[in-house]
Amino acid sequence: MKPLNNGEALSVIKESITQIIPDADFTLVKPDDKFRDVLELDSLDFLSLIELVSERTGVRIDEEDYPELTTLSDAARFLVDRTADRP
Repeated sequence: MKPLNNGEALSVIKESITQIIPDADFTLVKPDDKFRDVLELDSLDFLSLIELVSERTGVRIDEEDYPELTTLSDAARFLVDRTADRP
């Protein structure tokens, strides 16, 4: 997969969240809000999200990476950084 820009990374995250929570209202989530709290994702939902994002992007996401995935902007930045070195 090619490197992602911020917009593409954010789309992947939002689309993946929507697969888990179909009625997720992103108008309630500001870029620096903890989206798990605002959208009420429990631990299993979050693990499903990690799995979906990893499958869709080919990015390995380890448990020690989870703190970098607390806000939508942080999660997008994480994906942009992890895909930056791809051809």
